Amino acid sequence: MTIKATLPLALLVAALQFGSSAHAEEHGERRGESHAARPLPPRAAPPRFQNHPPGTHPHGAMVRPHPVRVLSSRVVGYGGHEWRHWEHPEFARPSYYWDWNTIHNVTCTAEDSYGDQYPVTEATFRGFGVVNMTAVEDDALDRCNAESGGDQSCYLLTCSHF
Repeated sequence: MTIKATLPLALLVAALQFGSSAHAEEHGERRGESHAARPLPPRAAPPRFQNHPPGTHPHGAMVRPHPVRVLSSRVVGYGGHEWRHWEHPEFARPSYYWDWNTIHNVTCTAEDSYGDQYPVTEATFRGFGVVNMTAVEDDALDRCNAESGGDQSCYLLTCSHF
């Protein structure tokens, strides 16, 4: 082939490749990527920590006592999502005052309206920080929604690390 014929053919192949890739990415159809592949909104740094005033909470206990059933924790690698993403209502994300350099695993737990708790543990990596917590929190909410039969009242109960 001559160079005059090769150049337009190469440009055509590149344009088709780019167009189909962009279409698949737009519709979330790329090789098993899940909701974590979408860019998450950046989380602001937490405000400066201030101790609570001494004494009981002025509004009483924040969580009323109720029977609880805690399911066994599901361990997944960071970025591995076993549950369909639940488009949960927006909520105020917690602020974490952790020493991020010492964390190896993060466990987040969601609770449904019956008091059943759904913990998810994910291994972390060097550089893991508060910006990555949204994905772990969402995995716990996704598990709660999926395994509770679509309970729309699932909420993030707590997150811890070790």
